[in-house]
Amino acid sequence: MNVSYVRGGVIALAVAASLTVAGCGADAEPKASQKPATATQPSQQSASSPAEQTTGTPTAAAEPLLVAKGRKGVELAIESAERDAGGFLTIKGRLSNPSGSSVVLPGEMRGNETEVVKHGLSLGGATLIDPVGKKRYYVLRDTDGRPLTTTGLDSLGAGKSTAVFMQFPAPPASTTEVSFQLPTFEPATLKLS
Repeated sequence: MNVSYVRGGVIALAVAASLTVAGCGADAEPKASQKPATATQPSQQSASSPAEQTTGTPTAAAEPLLVAKGRKGVELAIESAERDAGGFLTIKGRLSNPSGSSVVLPGEMRGNETEVVKHGLSLGGATLIDPVGKKRYYVLRDTDGRPLTTTGLDSLGAGKSTAVFMQFPAPPASTTEVSFQLPTFEPATLKLS
């Protein structure tokens, strides 16, 4: 076996390993201009199962944009409402049960549209009302009628919470405030940036 060939391979392997390790540490500390990733990324998958639910409040220290109160003490804290270039408004937050006992979530939250109802419990009944533009915005649906929101919601254990999202058509940029409504929850004013 050629010793220089083996030695060259070992050196190449060592260089590759050191570059990999150096690359891993490059983003260890976020720069001041970078935002930390959040745990409430929207997806079209169902909500976490009760075993995956977390306790307490979200890890972000920021105040929620609004907190809507529902039946049996259930709360929906909306943490962000972001417009995107595609003309959508994505709302992210946490549905929580601060009470001392498990709560069955009301089926009315999904609304009463036939297409949405057949896809199970969700936040598909949520709407945004633009009082100035006199328009109501419904949660978007995909081509199969599934709402673009967290699904699979059935109950929350005592002191538990789960991340949720809803996606709507974005109101015009001139609309800075809407009324957020979710069946069985108190209406609340949501400020848009």
